[in-house]
Formats: sequence, C-alpha cells, structure tokens
Amino acid sequence: MNNPLRILQTLDRHLAAAAEITLFGRAALTLGYAAGPAAFAATHDVDAILPLAWLAVEDENLDFWEAQQRTNTELEPEGLYLTHLFRELEVILTPDWLGRRVRIPLELQRLTVFRPATLDLILTKMARGDANDLADIAFLLTREAVTADQLRAAFARARVPNVPEIQALFRAAQPAVLALVQPPGHTKASS
Repeated sequence: MNNPLRILQTLDRHLAAAAEITLFGRAALTLGYAAGPAAFAATHDVDAILPLAWLAVEDENLDFWEAQQRTNTELEPEGLYLTHLFRELEVILTPDWLGRRVRIPLELQRLTVFRPATLDLILTKMARGDANDLADIAFLLTREAVTADQLRAAFARARVPNVPEIQALFRAAQPAVLALVQPPGHTKASS
C-alpha cells in the first residue's frame, strides 16, 4: 500500500475547491521519483511545505484546513495523518525553491501536488543529520545527477531556519552529503 497516496486521495476527496500542496520527506520520495524503496511508501504521514504567500491569504485556505482535519479524522484508525505542515522558513531551502518545484502527476480531482527540486529536497533532508536522511539523500542522488559544485552552491544559498541546533546539524551534514557524490579516492586536496 502506498500510504502517502492514500492520504492525498483522502484529502482530495474532502476538498471542495482546488488546492495545491508541496510534499517533502518520504512522501515526496515515493510519489516524486520512480522505483523508490518500499519503505518510502510505508510512511504513515505526509510532510508538506506551506509557502509564505499561501499563508498570507489565510481566509482563502479555510477549505484546505477543514479538508485536512476531515482527512486526519478519517485516517486516524489506520494511523495515517497529514499534520507535519511547515512554513517555508521552518525548512532548509534555497530562496527560489517555489519557482523550481516539480509537479507530481497524480490523478486527483482538486489537489495539485508538487515536490521541491532535487537540490532543495536534499537540503530539507539536512536538518537532522541522521543515517536515514543520508540514505534518502543517496537515493535522490541516484535519481538525478548532482555535482559537488551544485551542492556547495546550494549550501551557500540555503535559507536555514534561525535555530542554532538546525544550523549546526546543517553544517555538520555537508561533508557527509558531499562524500556521497565524490568519486572513490577523491580528496579535497585533489580538487
């Protein structure tokens, strides 16, 4: 079973008007890329990024929030939910992330689904610095050719939340992420 797809289908059914959502986390990996590991589809939640411009027109989004509540109520007995909704400033992203999103082609009636561009998705995975996130980044690097120079440029441009722990983890994750794209035996001195 593809849990993220089930969650989004339920949300779509509860929407009365057109809406959009930008996924990140394992939902973005399983729905936004071909042939991901089965573990991605087994995640019990959908993480999403809420653009500041979308949040600024709060009254226009009441249908989305009501549909989200109905979705969570319906799926609660199965342990599935849509609750990890982050303002864009709470996630590590490049400043132009919104214009570089990629649409995920799903057959939904009212809901349009996006994921961040691969470089931005990699950045979102660098806030915790854990082994699972590094494995997810390694998966992303098998789906799109990204160079060490592109990563370094993204690191330099990234908007990192003003939380000392996240900033420290982001800095600490950079060498590990770069090592995923370095050819074997390549050292910094040979660059």
